[in-house]
Amino acid sequence: MKKPPNILFLMSDEHRADVTGFEGNSVIRTPVLDELARTGVVFSNAYTPSPVCVPGRQAMMSGQFPRTSGCEWFGEDLDPGYMTFARRLAQAGYNTTACGRLHHMGADQMQGWTERVCGDMHVHASHIAGRDEDADARRSKPEDGTGKWSDAKEIQQAGTGRSAYADFDKRATAGALDYIREYFVSPEYDRPRGHQPLLLKVSFFQPHYPYCTDEEKFSYYLNRVEPFLDQQVSPHPWLSMRTVTPGLDASIREIKRAMAAYYGMIETVDSYYGQVLEALRQAGQNLDDWLIIYTSDHGEMLGEHGIWEKKTFFDASARVPLIIRWPAGFDGGRVVEENVNLCDLFATLCDFGEIPVPEGLDSHSLVPLLQGNGAGWTNETISQYGNYLMIKQDQLKYHYYGPQPEAVPADPGYKRCDYDPAHAEVLFDLEHDPDECRNVVGDPAYAAALEGFRQRCVALSFGPNVDSGDG
Repeated sequence: MKKPPNILFLMSDEHRADVTGFEGNSVIRTPVLDELARTGVVFSNAYTPSPVCVPGRQAMMSGQFPRTSGCEWFGEDLDPGYMTFARRLAQAGYNTTACGRLHHMGADQMQGWTERVCGDMHVHASHIAGRDEDADARRSKPEDGTGKWSDAKEIQQAGTGRSAYADFDKRATAGALDYIREYFVSPEYDRPRGHQPLLLKVSFFQPHYPYCTDEEKFSYYLNRVEPFLDQQVSPHPWLSMRTVTPGLDASIREIKRAMAAYYGMIETVDSYYGQVLEALRQAGQNLDDWLIIYTSDHGEMLGEHGIWEKKTFFDASARVPLIIRWPAGFDGGRVVEENVNLCDLFATLCDFGEIPVPEGLDSHSLVPLLQGNGAGWTNETISQYGNYLMIKQDQLKYHYYGPQPEAVPADPGYKRCDYDPAHAEVLFDLEHDPDECRNVVGDPAYAAALEGFRQRCVALSFGPNVDSGDG
């Protein structure tokens, strides 16, 4: 039987898809990712299943949208023993090893990985059995009012320096290099494990804020980045309450400093990926035989429309970079324009490993698209957060903003906004409005498409009929 491919899964946190050389950004220096893109397949319309770290990551791992898996909010997690693609590949004989960030918050910190190296282990208080909620509420909130910074303060504090996230990523890189040496060379005992197929995930915190980088990169980018100025701000209350007005909430110089630091962090993780690839080469591995994936959990608004961080369905937040490279399996040097989702990676990995796909997934194999066959692809992708939903079909992108529950799971960045039926729906036509500035919900030319999206909402357990119990 033919040995299934080794898989290298590279992942960052909060990487805006267009801050890459391979997408045409002439300022950012991403030579490693650019080479993977040149020799692999780039998905130019890949979307996160949720524009928030935890539900987005766990939806990707489970191959299920957040409402399907039950992990809809920051602070929630998959149930212990849940079926993830790491668990499914381990069941089929893969060694599944994760180096770095996974962002689990529940009691099961492995979720199918057979080994973890330099991992971020953290169980959220809400998952502690027998927790005294009243005592926790009294003791968990800092008395001095410190906690998550506002978006404006994140910008004002940006610049040079070293963050805890940067330190973590450096340790994760070192751990990955040590693991590769032990797995494929094992110089101490001469017992390499290369006979077993390997899924190796190397995952970093950066370029997640705080916006902080070293002096060389900061100096290089500071006078090259171009801030988003005079941007139209969406009237939707969920978006407008997160705006940072240039020249008022933060100076233009402060915004450029934040952007320069963000660019610098992307260059840093790009160099780390280069170290990992070189370690595999030095260990005797032919990278053309490896299936290599690069992606991020969501994007970063970076001041577009006056918004920073994520949690929106604008492309800057919901669209993610996605490269898949395997010269031994399919031709590279191509761009796939169909809409795809990170949930689709579960079925894709199973397909390449000739492993049966579990039932009940929201995952569709990307293998046909990788092989140049888009026939039958629905060209729909979905993203969710709480009662908010995005559906993108072809070039139309629909948002639904439903009423929020009174009790929201612990999310340090969540802010309630009152439900307003007048702002419950947004529809953008990206073919004619790529900057997502014109809501065409009231345009008669889109009435039929709007009705189709509303029906799809109900099928996905969203929408006014579902929320009212009538669906």
